[in-house]
Amino acid sequence: MNLSCYSIKEEALRLGFSACGIAPAGPVGDEHRQALKDWLAAGCHADMAYMENYFEKRCDPQLLVEGTRCVISVALNYYPAQKLPEDEYQMAWYAYGKDYHDIMRTKLTALFEYIRENLAPSLEGRVFCDTAPVLERYWAWRAGLGWIGKNTQLIIPHAGSAFFLGELFLNIEADHYDTPQPDRCGNCTRCLQRCPTNALEAPHKLNARRCLSFLTIENKSEIPASIVPRIGNRIYGCDECQKACPWMRFAAPCQTPELQPSPTLLQMKKQDWHALTEEQYRTLFKGSAVKRAKYSGLMRNIKEAGA
Repeated sequence: MNLSCYSIKEEALRLGFSACGIAPAGPVGDEHRQALKDWLAAGCHADMAYMENYFEKRCDPQLLVEGTRCVISVALNYYPAQKLPEDEYQMAWYAYGKDYHDIMRTKLTALFEYIRENLAPSLEGRVFCDTAPVLERYWAWRAGLGWIGKNTQLIIPHAGSAFFLGELFLNIEADHYDTPQPDRCGNCTRCLQRCPTNALEAPHKLNARRCLSFLTIENKSEIPASIVPRIGNRIYGCDECQKACPWMRFAAPCQTPELQPSPTLLQMKKQDWHALTEEQYRTLFKGSAVKRAKYSGLMRNIKEAGA
């Protein structure tokens, strides 16, 4: 028995996902494997040492989850309908609403249960959303959702790159598999030119040591003095390489209620950010991915942006 590709995609869209594709499980291609090995060897992952772990499992879903026969990849739109005023401090769009890990996990679990209850009672597998050593953009490409752009983001045709990605690793094959999309970046290098810190050192090569998304979120140390003047008004993450991409002109506002920014966040002024107390921080970002930077990290960023 094989899984019905049509039924799975129909249910994924009903659950609110923006796109869904299915690929046969197997080792990643040699080109992608070598690119990852070279990227790690060059230290482009900065202090994110966890990315060095489980290399073989990252490159083969059947080693990560024994018995995996197919990988279902889904995307959920987070492009905001309302944005922070341009003259105020900026946050990455993905952090406007509630923590995407929780939202994606709930929807992915619902999709998994639908498949087991309606298509395959003997189904076994795992649900992932940035929670395990999975090459998410690779599998989204392999499952036909889009292509990996020069800014290293997964770009969906006529939709852009403002999407969360998630996967189901399942022990049953599908009745049809999607094919990878061709690269449609062409000769465009706007993302490389737009990066405020030159973190995009070459097409498809991001050096996290210079990336504002790493430096203002994952980074627990001081921001390098050479980078501080380039922070501008960004206090959590950076979307410049996305904003520069011509494909983003097709982006449609997300419809997921949990991903919408709160009125309080939209009304924040620079003076409010500088006066933010830890208690106010906890209230404003309850259930938010912003807590990843912690209060101390966010205040460090605010201080540097206001310098």
